[in-house]
Amino acid sequence: MTRTLILTRHAKSSWDHPGMDDHARPLNKRGRRSAQAIGQWLSEKGYLPDEVLSSDSARTRETWDRMKLAAKQTTFTRALYHTDAQGLMHALSGATGHCVLMLGHNPGIAAFAEGLVKAPPPHDRFFDYPTCATTVITFPVEDWAEVTWQDGTVLDFVIPRELPE
Repeated sequence: MTRTLILTRHAKSSWDHPGMDDHARPLNKRGRRSAQAIGQWLSEKGYLPDEVLSSDSARTRETWDRMKLAAKQTTFTRALYHTDAQGLMHALSGATGHCVLMLGHNPGIAAFAEGLVKAPPPHDRFFDYPTCATTVITFPVEDWAEVTWQDGTVLDFVIPRELPE
């Protein structure tokens, strides 16, 4: 059996209100379009999560909402707000879905993606993981707790700028 992980960095957020708390910042216009485009791409490719683990920030919540996908279980948690790769691994180890989508922030999400895969995708933006970058990775495991570093195989990687509007 295999498990599939979709790693998505939140879409581009707004900086229109300089005094606003970082956790509360919403998406900007480009971010709203990007989240929709990524959701459509995932749907068209058949990468449909049955579980979502996400930071509880406004921008990750809005990214998920605008992706217009459905999942049996969605968890928004402060524990994933600006966590590092190890924190993301800990959260993943408790997942129960067959296909899990994780929504998070840089630099943690980029480090997590890089640490999980045997070989990176041949894409010059994988290592800096721009906003709404999405990697689809498979693991040869029965349970998420069995995932180890550098055990995943990249199925796909995309950034919003490569998708039609």
